[in-house]
Amino acid sequence: MGDQIEFLELVERAEQQRLARRRFVRLCGGVAAMTGGLSLSSACGEDDGDGATPPPSPTPNPTTGVSEVDILNFALQLEYLEGAYYAYAVSGRGIDSNLLTGTGTQGPVVTGSGPGAARGVDFTDQVVREYAREIAADEVGHISYLRQTLGSSTVAQPTINLSGSASVDVGGTTAVGAFTAAARAAGVIGANDIFDPFANDENFLIGAYLLTDVGVTAYRGSARLITNKSYLEATAGIMATECYHDGVIRAELWRRGLTMPSIYTRISRISDARDGLDGPGETDQDIGTASAANLVPTDANGWVLGRTAPQVLNIIYQSRAAVTSGGFFPQGVNGTIRQSAANA
Repeated sequence: MGDQIEFLELVERAEQQRLARRRFVRLCGGVAAMTGGLSLSSACGEDDGDGATPPPSPTPNPTTGVSEVDILNFALQLEYLEGAYYAYAVSGRGIDSNLLTGTGTQGPVVTGSGPGAARGVDFTDQVVREYAREIAADEVGHISYLRQTLGSSTVAQPTINLSGSASVDVGGTTAVGAFTAAARAAGVIGANDIFDPFANDENFLIGAYLLTDVGVTAYRGSARLITNKSYLEATAGIMATECYHDGVIRAELWRRGLTMPSIYTRISRISDARDGLDGPGETDQDIGTASAANLVPTDANGWVLGRTAPQVLNIIYQSRAAVTSGGFFPQGVNGTIRQSAANA
């Protein structure tokens, strides 16, 4: 009960901070305060006193044929995944059900059982705990904003494999927890070991690196497909927030690596594994070493890496083939952007 009360207080503080950053979400008329658990309501289209008006309806991109509805719904799928991860880590339960409905097949969060099951993290470092709680509040804000922007075109949360368990039931089919499968493929653990991202502070940060780092590249890669300036501004605002999240996570992992050098090795292997999934070229970056930190993964121009939606799905589905499901989304995502790329 004490942890839940503290989380609600954190959400309230995050809401006050979010009001100061209203330009990120003002297109939706502002975000109202969370009132219970991880729920959040928005008065999209109502006058909240700042003169903001709802954004115009998304339109198809004349060059690619991919509409802004498609792009924003794809972003929403990733936000469902990140939101679920941080929500479980902080509170031991998922996002409010009112924020999960929509078109397509709505699915549950597969949590697993025993070691590796999705649950609240028993944080021992208050700093990491506060990182997690503020990020959780931000992710719910992103979900709410995207849903309000999409309106009746909003797609539902698909089935999400959030477990690190050795064996989980996904719709009657037995599978390996997604975090464990990713860690095994990267060589972070042995072929018969499990990776439990909810076990401790370090594992939580590594799981966060695995997801949030990819989320930043997804927003960066989608920017070129958005022609409406209002949506471009909103996407830039969410991306900026994700970059802050990623920077905090990378910095904390690097700091911990000073006394636990194995962290550098594990992060490097995860980075190499992602590079092997998303196609040719060495583009993904780890956090560096004790002697040379790499806290902001940028190219020679100071730009963060961008991935196409199919490349992002290669990593999230944990496959370099052209597939429509797997990994963290064992039954695929909802929306029109569903298939990963075929990468030799």
